[in-house]
Amino acid sequence: MRVLLTGASGFVGRHLHRALLERGDDVFGIDLNQTSIVHDGDALDFFRQDDTRYDLAIHCAAIVGGRASIDGSPLGVATNLALDAWYMRWLVRTGTPRAVYFSSSAAYPVALQQPGEIHQLTETDIDYANSGRPDATYGLAKLTGEQLCHYAAADGVQMTVLRPFSGYGEDQALDYPFPSFIARAKRRDDPFEIWGSGDSTRDWIHIDDLVGATIEAVEWGISGPINLGWGRTTSFNDLAHLVTKQAGYTPQLKHLPAAPQGVHHRVCDPTRMLDVYRPRVTLEEGIQRALNT
Repeated sequence: MRVLLTGASGFVGRHLHRALLERGDDVFGIDLNQTSIVHDGDALDFFRQDDTRYDLAIHCAAIVGGRASIDGSPLGVATNLALDAWYMRWLVRTGTPRAVYFSSSAAYPVALQQPGEIHQLTETDIDYANSGRPDATYGLAKLTGEQLCHYAAADGVQMTVLRPFSGYGEDQALDYPFPSFIARAKRRDDPFEIWGSGDSTRDWIHIDDLVGATIEAVEWGISGPINLGWGRTTSFNDLAHLVTKQAGYTPQLKHLPAAPQGVHHRVCDPTRMLDVYRPRVTLEEGIQRALNT
């Protein structure tokens, strides 16, 4: 297939780029960070100006930058609203028949992610008629983008909507918690710093599985939305213990309650995903891979 991939130099994008090339697809990757196989380009400008029809479009370009960016630069992150709107307009204008929209677990109502009993988020927890407040402007943009997908679909585009939970991997930027924990463990930091109280939870999915699930969802023609995660509850304290144990030491944990930390619990119900894809890389294996790099 001839595939457009935006954000092709980013964490998810570069892994998808490699997987698509290995499948034999003809991939046109664009990113603000040009490489030898990725074209230099602003996806927003591309969507406004380009008229090329592709067999498949996968839109990974977005402003994220981790929790500090989400909380610290809400207007900057809100640029994603324009980026996604122009993506949908480009899809319809060019007649591109199949497309992937990466939403996010941040689109879920924050009211369902509070301290107390853990609620496994299921796709039907988002009701577009009465959706509840998502997580910051990042979640708002993703929630809006999901609704725009319905308009693109009405104009003939087969949309696949994915809601990844906490993706991680060996080559992720230090803006995110997993690689930061790995870096601290490699330095054998003691005390070991954790943003927040440490008892908030996340659902970690390795980048290999995130990519694998994406490709399978496209192959199966899944419209979604579909959660991408394990459904495994892991607190940041648990993650610190797992990382440092595999690194071979036992530090004291130092919590930073004033640091950005996001919602308290964010764990998915992976039932829909399991119908098309079963993740393979456990958190323990993912930690060991990262420590070995």
